[in-house]
Amino acid sequence: MLSVSNEVLLDAGAVSRCRRRVHLEHDPAMREVPLAPPDPAAQQRIADASAHREAIVQRLMDATGPDAGWVKIARDLPAAERVQLTEEALAAEARYIWGALLPVDHAGHRRGGSELLVHTGAGYVPVLVVRHRITDRGAGAPTTVMTDLDPANRLPDPTRKVRSQPRDQMRLAHLYRMLEALGKSEGHRAIGGVIGLDADVVVWHDLSAGTWPGGRSALTEYQSRFADRLAIATAAAEGEEPLAEPSRVLECRRCPWWPTCEVMLTETRDVSLVVRGEDAMELRRAGVSTVDKLAALDPAAEPPPMNWTGGTFADAIILARAWLADLTLVRKVDRVEVSRGDVEVDVDMESFGDSGAYLWGSLLTGADIGMEQGYRAFATWEPLPTADEARSFAEFWAWFKEVRERTLAAGLTFRAYCYNALAENRWLFGSAERFGDYPGVPTKAEIASFVDSEEWIDLFRSVTDQFLCSHGKGLKVIAPVAGFAWRDPEAGGEASMSWYRDAVGMDGGIPDDVQRERLLRYNEDDVLATHALRNWMTDHAQTSVPYMNDL
Repeated sequence: MLSVSNEVLLDAGAVSRCRRRVHLEHDPAMREVPLAPPDPAAQQRIADASAHREAIVQRLMDATGPDAGWVKIARDLPAAERVQLTEEALAAEARYIWGALLPVDHAGHRRGGSELLVHTGAGYVPVLVVRHRITDRGAGAPTTVMTDLDPANRLPDPTRKVRSQPRDQMRLAHLYRMLEALGKSEGHRAIGGVIGLDADVVVWHDLSAGTWPGGRSALTEYQSRFADRLAIATAAAEGEEPLAEPSRVLECRRCPWWPTCEVMLTETRDVSLVVRGEDAMELRRAGVSTVDKLAALDPAAEPPPMNWTGGTFADAIILARAWLADLTLVRKVDRVEVSRGDVEVDVDMESFGDSGAYLWGSLLTGADIGMEQGYRAFATWEPLPTADEARSFAEFWAWFKEVRERTLAAGLTFRAYCYNALAENRWLFGSAERFGDYPGVPTKAEIASFVDSEEWIDLFRSVTDQFLCSHGKGLKVIAPVAGFAWRDPEAGGEASMSWYRDAVGMDGGIPDDVQRERLLRYNEDDVLATHALRNWMTDHAQTSVPYMNDL
């Protein structure tokens, strides 16, 4: 039987967390194991989320007035004091409780709190305040304006549809069950709200509606996940055989337990090192548990019966062989090709989360068309979001358009390159949509005409189509194979977020010119990396990268 100190209590995040991580968090033998150091970018996201919450509660309190019945509980108070203040507010049926930390549900093995609890007359409903977008353009999202916290007033929004955010619904279901255990939930419905990054509406989720795959409700999905994670945590706490073994998944990249799992996976040469997610699980069920066993299979043979979701099964076998040979790249094609132009522009955009794109970097090379060649940056150093973003984007597009027009007038061919066009395309279309009235900003139709043309080359797609990549397909992995190195040893998207905050004085400090130069140098290296990569693909990949059939 578990002692009080080993009592298994799960927060809402457990149901969305990796199963192995839940085991490690509850295994007494792992308490002294060193974790990966805190990620500065993750710490910054936490700080940003805290600032976002404070801004929202102030707006809500100002809108509802001083006599609306608010109880605000500071998040930095000791947990026991927060719980006591929450219980007192619940007992008094306060209209709004901000910063609630609910008493532990020992019978249900749950713990947790909500940014906001709203008393509707029949009980409390939880409202989350999150720093991500919760709607997309469309129709049908059940919303109220942000300052209307009564779910009875929700109506289908004709301009928004709900963006899939499963973790939000899982957390709402967790809080609903905790309120239910306290006898404080609404008895006739399971509902909860979310205020997102845009902070303009509350999206209300009916947790009992069959909106999940197979017609399941969020509550049904939550109960299934929670029972699974509780069994895993209980087995770990009691020292029993683990119910969840390590397996490499997307979450591993930011997990503090990854160093522990990486050692185990490498020692066992686990198949998830080259094939991740559900495919790795399917392979294990088929008896292919290691990279060695996968590499030994015949790529031309019929694969074992399984629900395969990734690339081809033959590609997985070649990836395993590449991993064993410590090869970053293997050619899938007999001849590597990249569309080239007489005049070429490399493009790399820097954004700050969902707030906007503050920098469009470009590298002009090729035939002389009477424009200065080399790197050029179009930036705004006003903290995002800012209307000045329209100015910098318009200047970039005017320059870019002139390059294209001069190339065409000279009877030459034009090509522009980026690495993973999803990011650039998002902000090309997003900028056209948000700043369409600003002089020089193109229409969405003009952007679409360019993006859909043969002039816009996504090198990420070129790499994906022509190579198998045993260690990932990020530019920071692939460009070094082409001989390129970034000047800044800390270069990376996550680090650039911190640099940007300093560069614009986002936290109330003086804007840092040194960090601006660092961002410009980092952006310049990104476009130089794509330039080096495509030249290498054209001139050297054919002879320097093994062909997959030769492994």
